[in-house]
Amino acid sequence: MLRYLNAWLVYPLAERWLGRQIRPKAAQLRAEMGLSFEQRSARRPRQLSALLATAARDVPYYRDLFRALRFNPLRVADDLRYLEELPYLTKEIVREQGKRLLSERFPQPELHVRRTGGSTGPSTLIYYSSEALDWTAAANLVALEWAGKRPHSTELHLASRFPERFPWRDRLKERIKCLALNRCNAFTDDLEPASLDRLWRALRRARPYLVQGHPSTLYALAVHLRAARREAHGAFRIFESTGEALDEKKRDTIETVFGCRVLNRFGNAEFGVVAYEPLGEQDQRLRLFDSVVWPEQVPHESGTPELVLTGLLNEAMPLLRYRTGDLARLNTDENGCFLQQVVGRVHDLVTIGDRHYPTHYIQDVLDRIGGIDEFQVESRPGQPLLLRLVVDDATRRKAVADRIHQWWGAAVVVEFADFNGLTRTGWRGKFRYVVERRAA
Repeated sequence: MLRYLNAWLVYPLAERWLGRQIRPKAAQLRAEMGLSFEQRSARRPRQLSALLATAARDVPYYRDLFRALRFNPLRVADDLRYLEELPYLTKEIVREQGKRLLSERFPQPELHVRRTGGSTGPSTLIYYSSEALDWTAAANLVALEWAGKRPHSTELHLASRFPERFPWRDRLKERIKCLALNRCNAFTDDLEPASLDRLWRALRRARPYLVQGHPSTLYALAVHLRAARREAHGAFRIFESTGEALDEKKRDTIETVFGCRVLNRFGNAEFGVVAYEPLGEQDQRLRLFDSVVWPEQVPHESGTPELVLTGLLNEAMPLLRYRTGDLARLNTDENGCFLQQVVGRVHDLVTIGDRHYPTHYIQDVLDRIGGIDEFQVESRPGQPLLLRLVVDDATRRKAVADRIHQWWGAAVVVEFADFNGLTRTGWRGKFRYVVERRAA
């Protein structure tokens, strides 16, 4: 009864208290995605044309670009191929142009900032209006519905445990959010046996319908339970993989040990959740929210194209023909657009002192400190771990280093560098965070 009360009473009250409009937008997305792909596609030229016209009027970068190109946004309504006359937008351009990519209709202090993860180039700030942020939350609700989750179903989120206590206001807000969403958090840091046992106890107590988090964390738990010959079948129904690449070995191991169904999702800080693997999908395809983004693809030498997206719902910072840096094969049929063979970031394990941590936990800790544009880990056997950082303000270097040493002490050596001082591997800087020791 409490779960139903949370879903049908606490959520609307929290939504009203926070001034959000998520459920109406979820209903609109649900209805839109319920139309045939032919009907949805017929709407896109006019929608894109209106978005382009708004950007030309209100966004300094696009105003100058369209004038230089003599680009007429109204022509896109008649022929979508005219969109191809616009150059691609890249993360480098976003960083270089900064506030010139923001709409003049939205006061910047009222915007919400999100930072990209940095797996495809330097970390970048993305700005959302309150309405656009509600659209991302609405897309997430609809995606969870595709996983079979209902408002009264329970969800467990694998969250990072930080070595500090959050302010009571933040804790209260998170508690209300968890009540409204019928969600609880299981906090993780390292992947040592004691920590995995603690995670398993939390998971059994929660008895969730769905678990959401990094696949490397749940894979480590699955291997740990299998080695200990513990029965884990039926602990939950769905695992939603997010935050890093999901390979077949991890998928098969998690499904076998827990007797669950693994569903993949694809999203980023620039657009939120943009593709999801529905529960009934047999080919592990991710259905694209073509009501949220308009997709294109650019050929790439690997054979898997690069994904290009145009955001449809964030007028505060329109991203038009944005090269995501992610590689994926885009397929279209009568039901819509689907992604396959998605190539995402790769995470590894690193040793700090006598404990093993996934690099996505290191990333969460650094994001908590703030102001760190990039990081890289250099493993040095028999010596302290070398953590190489790029910070946006050189005057903060000492404060950043002191904060890290408060947590990990002498087990970590901090080195500061610029982006040219990082070891880049892979296409457009999509690299593993752990690199080999440099030659002297």
